[in-house]
Amino acid sequence: MSEPVSDRARATLDMLRAALHAHHGRIALVSSFGTESAVLLDMAARIDRALPVIFLETGKLFPDTIAYRNALVARLRLHDVRTIRPDPAHLAALDPDGALFGRDPDLCCTIRKTMPLDAALDGFEAWISGRKRTQSDQRARILPIETGPDGRTIVNPLHDWERADIDAYFAARRLPRHPLEAEGFPSIGCATCTRRVRPGEPPRAGRWSGTSKTECGIFLDRAGQAA
Repeated sequence: MSEPVSDRARATLDMLRAALHAHHGRIALVSSFGTESAVLLDMAARIDRALPVIFLETGKLFPDTIAYRNALVARLRLHDVRTIRPDPAHLAALDPDGALFGRDPDLCCTIRKTMPLDAALDGFEAWISGRKRTQSDQRARILPIETGPDGRTIVNPLHDWERADIDAYFAARRLPRHPLEAEGFPSIGCATCTRRVRPGEPPRAGRWSGTSKTECGIFLDRAGQAA
């Protein structure tokens, strides 16, 4: 496959290499395998295919996301993708009927995403996120490197990427798209809490639609404030 064509892509690769060097053996990439995830996964694979990749399988994901994950793992030859699931005891105690998402979406995200990620990151001092400033107002001021609510370093290599940069990288590297993107899902989470985005809406408008919720919680401190 061809090299990235833009200066921004080259600079991002350099940033990612520096992060992996600085936190050698103590850094992981956290990926939702969503519509834009292939960019960062491809970059990571080009540097170190053995980099741990953490994937949160909430039990509520679209089957298309699972299929896309499998396809990307095979294509990029990722060696250490860790599928992390919620603690069955937490589900039994707090979501026995599987409908907690409708009653308390924050608590649902806590037991299906935040708590499993906290456990999966045990032993790591830093992790890599695919967040971008263009995704939402709440993410508009993210920094290249931040300190998360748990004190770990969060590296955001794509912080300044725009949609055109994403599209250009997909084209240059001939990366496959998430199958739901063409069906009107520019941002994809759990099937229970994600709808199609209408024309003119921001990319994340389909997440937790009809509520004030805008983040799952893994980037928030326990008081609900952004990292």
